[in-house]
This record gives sequence, structure tokens and C-alpha cells, in this order.
Amino acid sequence: MDAISYVIGLARLRASVDKRCLLAGATEMKVPAYGDAEAAFHFVLGGECVLELPDRQVPLRAGDAVLLAGRPPHLIRTAGPGPVRSSVETPGTAFDTIHSPSGQAVTDIFCGHYSVGSGSGVLLLRSLPDPLVVSFDAADESVRTLAALLRAEALADGAGTAAVVDAVCAALLAMMLRRGDLPGVAPWTAVADRRIATAIAAVLDDPGADWTLDRLAATASMSRATFVRHFGKHTRTTVAAFVVSLRMMVAADLLTDPELTVAAVAGRVGYHSESAFTRAFREATGVTPGRYRRTQIARQG
Repeated sequence: MDAISYVIGLARLRASVDKRCLLAGATEMKVPAYGDAEAAFHFVLGGECVLELPDRQVPLRAGDAVLLAGRPPHLIRTAGPGPVRSSVETPGTAFDTIHSPSGQAVTDIFCGHYSVGSGSGVLLLRSLPDPLVVSFDAADESVRTLAALLRAEALADGAGTAAVVDAVCAALLAMMLRRGDLPGVAPWTAVADRRIATAIAAVLDDPGADWTLDRLAATASMSRATFVRHFGKHTRTTVAAFVVSLRMMVAADLLTDPELTVAAVAGRVGYHSESAFTRAFREATGVTPGRYRRTQIARQG
């Protein structure tokens, strides 16, 4: 299985469309913060808008998708003549629709959130650039198909609409995670350098192996110094920190199996010492492996 499909499976991810926004003129839409196991997304099907975060503004246009792994409260603004107006909400069967108070809609956005059902999913979200903005080519047939499906289902707003649009937005996330030509920092799932991607895939395939820097460099067919330099350039993290992050994602999934002891899980992700594994897991998740396991098993029961 490829890396993206694998980590999405570990995350037990679910997509939910919360609103469709049809905006015109100078309009402001407030989006509240989401929970710890959630991440907001916006998919711009037409027009332009500005995503206003606490520390920056991000211009968006048709074909852009943005994922906010940090879950901050934010604003969506559209420009136009006259004073800024608050949006008006109309209830729907599958999701609500946000309209500008007046004027012909020129900006069309589907807004929602991703929920993860595992500690692996939380760690995946934390490992991504925040915000993650992907600009899809307007001529991309896959994206045009997704947009057409969303618009058609929103128009129908009947039986099965929620299931269809949520599935489409789950597919959208997979498409975002595999894009390696982004402005700024791409997600580690879409590293453009095939040699670095080969090393990442090797760790996912066998997280318990002894992944020394020399071995990873050899897997990538690079010298040690070149590998470190290229890895940092493409992932904006260190090799050691990244290996730990991947191991903790796998460990969080393994800990939900009551048949595996904590020591067994530690061994499967490359730790010969249970205490060393416990320290690493607590640093990554904020809880001990034992407490995490009890919480997850209680939720499943």
C-alpha cells in the first residue's frame, strides 16, 4: 500500500461538509475553532476570497484547497463595493448554505472539517504544514470532476447527499497530500525528491528497523551529508524527529490491540527499551502508552 493510503487508513479519517458558501460583494464569514482531533478545510470552486488567520492572510482563488491542521478560529472574506456585511445562513438537508445579503454570488466555497478517530490521525495532522494550501490546475480533470459532483449534489440536496459530498471531500484530502509542487512547504507525504520519498516509504514499511542516518542515506542513494541537507529542505524537519514521528503514528495504532503488550508495541516500532518508548510516546501525544491504550479501548467498548 502507498504511504498516503496507509496513513489515511491509520488516521481513521472522516470528512464532513459543514456549509456551502455563495458569496458576493464585501462579505465576512466567521469560522470557529475546531477540536483537537479535527481540522478545518475550504475548497474554492469559483471566484476569490481571503483566508484571514490570527497571524496572516492567505489569498485563495478557484481551484485552491486549504487545510488548517492547527484548528484556529478564522475568517473568510470576499472583496467588493460597499461596507463589509455578515453572511446569512439558510438551513439545508445535508448542510447549510451561506449567502451574502445581496448580489449575485461570485465566490463558491465548500467548507467543512476532517475528523480523525485515532491518535495516529492526530499525529498525522500535527505533521502537516499549517496551513496547507494546494492550488489545483483549473484544467485538472480530477478536480473538475470533484467540483461538478459537489455542485450537483448540493443542488439535489436529497437522500445520500451528505454521504456523497463527504466522500468527495475525503478524496480531496488524499489529492492534497500527494501534491509535491506546492508554493512553500509541501507535506511530507508529497516530497518531490524521489530519493527522499523512497527513504520515507522504507520507514513506513518497516518502522521497527534500525534506521540509522547511514542506512537511510543508503536507501536514498545519497551521501549522508547530502541526504541530511535534502531531507531538511523538503520536509522542514530533522531525520531523527521525522522517524520518531512516523514510529509514533504506527505505535498509536498498534496500542489499540489489547493482545499486544506495551513492550511488544515498543519492539515493533524500533525501541528495545520500554521506558525509552514510553518517554517518546508521551512527548508526542501527552500521555503514556498505557493511558492512551485504556482510553482508546474504552471508546471502542
